[in-house]
Amino acid sequence: MNIDENIKKIVNDAEKDLYEEFKIIDSNCEINSINVLSAFQKNKVSEAHFNSTSGYGYDDLGREVIEKIYKDLFKAEDALVRSQFISGSHALTVALFAFLRPNDIMLSITGLPYDTLHEVIGIKKNESSLISFGIKYDQIDLKEDDFDYQKIKDYLKKHKVKLIEIQRSKGYSTRKSITIDKLEKIIKEIKKIDPEIIIMVDNCYCEFVETINPIEVGADIIVGSLIKNLGGGITPNGAYIVGKKNLVKLASERLTLPGEGKDVGPTLGINKSILQGLFLAPSVVASALKTAVLTSKVLENLGFEVEPKFNEKRADIVQNIIFHDAEKLIKYVQGIQSGSPIDSFVLPMPSSMPGYDDQIIMASGSFTQGSSIELSCDGPLREPFIAYQQGALTYDYGKIGLMIAISNLLKK
Repeated sequence: MNIDENIKKIVNDAEKDLYEEFKIIDSNCEINSINVLSAFQKNKVSEAHFNSTSGYGYDDLGREVIEKIYKDLFKAEDALVRSQFISGSHALTVALFAFLRPNDIMLSITGLPYDTLHEVIGIKKNESSLISFGIKYDQIDLKEDDFDYQKIKDYLKKHKVKLIEIQRSKGYSTRKSITIDKLEKIIKEIKKIDPEIIIMVDNCYCEFVETINPIEVGADIIVGSLIKNLGGGITPNGAYIVGKKNLVKLASERLTLPGEGKDVGPTLGINKSILQGLFLAPSVVASALKTAVLTSKVLENLGFEVEPKFNEKRADIVQNIIFHDAEKLIKYVQGIQSGSPIDSFVLPMPSSMPGYDDQIIMASGSFTQGSSIELSCDGPLREPFIAYQQGALTYDYGKIGLMIAISNLLKK
């Protein structure tokens, strides 16, 4: 692979210091694996559930058992798990349009949402946005990487808010991601003021990183993608919405049509891959986390700024490397592409992408387009030039990809 022997030594030496971090990851993986297996067994999954429906998708046994598994796994009242969702952002959009009505207030308490939601909300003007339908939007930024409790309380006492949106993962920001303990604390404070507020959590990149999920600490609805953590690198597309039964019903009727909701939606042969992907997901997430921890340790040892640090508690699979230099960002991302199984010969270049204001450089040599549970890395071409790395289907492939990326970064 043309990896310099010095770089191999740097990575292997760093790996020796990560026993305690890897031990925690393995322990969480075991707990999450038990939970997945229990959900499969409770719902008596059989080969019959791999069968497919077409057309309207009536009486799809596999689809029904998948949604029961998700409901049980997340300890929720109901679940909507569908390949008709194009992405996590699409599922979030469906949920927002399902829950909000003209003159309702949507409040983000984790600052500016991810770039792909800007036109959905109307932060960036779009005639199909929530704001164009008369829905009001406001946001409160985090304060020193935690919720601004006082500002949130004051806002809720002055305004009747319909929905609070919490994005756990950092997106293309410089803040820290939101751990379950922080989430639990703010939800308790919000519900004291107004128990009727819908608390919706964007859970993308966070599933199976910890052993407790947002529904267990009081969230009303959570949303995520199947080509990230829960797809295990197997599921080719789709997303999920789980939580309160009445809210899942509203979302299902927005995705399909009122009166039919969850009863329709052909699976077209995807059931087996959704089930198999979920079954593998705890192990795949563990591999992604180990790759992220190793990346953090090695890049910090090489003098680069990283977030989170290798020994910090993690909420998601994303590892930031802050280069403060456009050329270094580009070289590192190109190195990740070189270490990929698909399109390793392709040289990524910064370019414009739908839904983003800045040019983006993106490495994703993956089996599924845009699958960020596979080793991938991207970042906007703007200060402070951060690479957002995530994924690795196995730790070994992640480690090899990292060594190739560092080799490219340090090559003169």
